[in-house]
Amino acid sequence: MTRALRGWGEHTLILALDTSVLFEKFCLIRVSVLFRGRAVPLVSRVLEHSSAQVSTAQLLPVLAEAKGMLDFLGLHEVRLLADRGFCDTALMAWLRHCGWHYRIRIKSSLILAAPDGQRLCKVNEVRLSPRETRCFHNVTLTGRHFGPIHVALGRPSDGPEQWQVVSDEATSIETFAEYGERFQIEEGFLDEKSGLFRLEDSRLRDAASLERLILVVAVATLLLVSEGIEVVQRGDRRVVDPHWQRGLSYLKIGLRAVQYALSRGRAVFTRLTLYGGSDPEPLSGRKRPPPAPQRTLEVGWKLVFRPPS
Repeated sequence: MTRALRGWGEHTLILALDTSVLFEKFCLIRVSVLFRGRAVPLVSRVLEHSSAQVSTAQLLPVLAEAKGMLDFLGLHEVRLLADRGFCDTALMAWLRHCGWHYRIRIKSSLILAAPDGQRLCKVNEVRLSPRETRCFHNVTLTGRHFGPIHVALGRPSDGPEQWQVVSDEATSIETFAEYGERFQIEEGFLDEKSGLFRLEDSRLRDAASLERLILVVAVATLLLVSEGIEVVQRGDRRVVDPHWQRGLSYLKIGLRAVQYALSRGRAVFTRLTLYGGSDPEPLSGRKRPPPAPQRTLEVGWKLVFRPPS
């Protein structure tokens, strides 16, 4: 990863922190670089711990290792994204000390207060209309009055759920889009477990062995994503992804490119690079065709006919 990120440049590096339970016995702590729709693992740890909830004391060594790697590269413009299970003022204080920015989803039970300590409200006391957003700037959080921080509350639809995000930078409606990038790490866990790598088929049942296997998977992910980038950069994407616009992730483009090259005796992995900046060929949002309409004929019982597709 340190080699791949050397060409990142001055762009903000987006990290996602998350955990995943393996075999109902182990917890995988993962810090990933979010890159063009995919999460490329940076640091991983496996604990013998049956819950996805871990303490800040268990998280900080993993984050400290990631910080050491990025400091070595001179990458200091970093933004960390995390779900509400990681909403802890000790973690936020550590991020502030590092100079990292953050967007973390917060719990509804937390208390917001003015800088002078006057209580404003509990998060769940703020009632929003559908598609309404409300921002609180320069407030403090919890009874310990941690701050100043900034909070964005939003209700995206007619449903009861609200989004609640805390940030070290002034919030706006864009804060939700920035936080929403976190879901890329879910795609990475899906690739590892039941998707591409099928980690759940492993018979390994001790933390050290699983951590080594996950390291191999992380290296494979980096190599394939890097190969997919190179294919797109060369203008050869449609050799392995025939859509007019990019229809596959860089990971899957890389996998197809490797299979194509090896079947013809060509070289692979000639470069290892993750480029900073916007995606020159973002994934197209192809829509699935609507389901075929049903026709029902009543003849004493119910028969359902579907027209041929």
